[in-house]
Amino acid sequence: MIDELRGQLRHHVDPEPRRWSGTLRRMSFARAVQASNSIEGYDASLDDVLAAVDDEPTLTADEETRLALAGYRDAMTYVLQVAHDQAATVDEGLLKSLHFMMLKHRLDKSPGRWRPGEIYVVRGSTGERVYEGPPFGQVPELIASTITELEAGDAPILVRAAMAHLNLVMVHPFRDGNGRMARALQTLVLAREQIMAPVFSSIEEYLGRNTDRYYAVLGEVGQGRWNPAHDARPWLRFCLTAHYHQARTQLRRIEETERLYAACAEIAEQHGLPDRTTGALVEAAYGFRLTHSTYKIIVELTAGETVSTLTTSRDLRALVDAKLLRPIGQTRGRYYLGEAHLIAERRRIQAGRAPKETSDPFDLARGRLSPELS
Repeated sequence: MIDELRGQLRHHVDPEPRRWSGTLRRMSFARAVQASNSIEGYDASLDDVLAAVDDEPTLTADEETRLALAGYRDAMTYVLQVAHDQAATVDEGLLKSLHFMMLKHRLDKSPGRWRPGEIYVVRGSTGERVYEGPPFGQVPELIASTITELEAGDAPILVRAAMAHLNLVMVHPFRDGNGRMARALQTLVLAREQIMAPVFSSIEEYLGRNTDRYYAVLGEVGQGRWNPAHDARPWLRFCLTAHYHQARTQLRRIEETERLYAACAEIAEQHGLPDRTTGALVEAAYGFRLTHSTYKIIVELTAGETVSTLTTSRDLRALVDAKLLRPIGQTRGRYYLGEAHLIAERRRIQAGRAPKETSDPFDLARGRLSPELS
């Protein structure tokens, strides 16, 4: 069932046959960064995450959150680049490099190094110890075993990726950032297999939206301390369910983005604006900020054009004159927001989206496939 959904997604977004797919990829990447950091308590609006992805100042996120977002952005960007090299293998050096990218702003957390001592996971509200990692002296050996199982195993790729995530979390090889590292590793494994466009392989957004269940199933499997003999099937069922629902979410967004892009293209044409402004109108319709820098990025992603600073200024001025954007602030700190009627167009399109499916895919499979599945 997941393969069927991925096939539908691949038809729409791989190898980037439609201009609106640039917008969808950009937002999917930002949502993954937002979700993985929110699990660790770094909460930021999607608008601020997009700003961090673009290396722009954030409006409401504090400095620690901004640095955490930027670090994860760098690591995930590297993951997506490595994914294009199907011959690339996961090794100790890659894991340590990704960890350094994520936590380079916190030298007190030993970025890029295995933890120097024992480690415990505690419940934030009570301080109760809920998990104890293996002795730190075993970390190199256990990570080597995790990598061997990942690279030499013959299980389906969704299973191997999920087990790599689980094993890294349970070994807890770093002083901090283990969850983010495990989620990034799972995304890397999936993306490297070229199941579909790498940015759509991630289930991090689903995990962020289901954080309580994510922690609960890890607790169910971990049972308080390192023991690789524990039953991992609850975790695998959770990950497969995540893949199913994330794929369904992406398909709904594809339809919605297509319709919004077409509506914004028509609006641009009605006002005599260059076609390249359509991608910026789409982001403004979502309520996101536009700056000179982000406008250039969006135009390159959606229209394939590299525009000059002069052209950018002219386009933004034209969008303001057309009563589609309104400027906020002055000079270098200026940004632009979509006017109310532009945002209303997006809401009108969203109102027609298909209902969100909440079915358990295992229940669906039992009814659709052979009884042996139950």
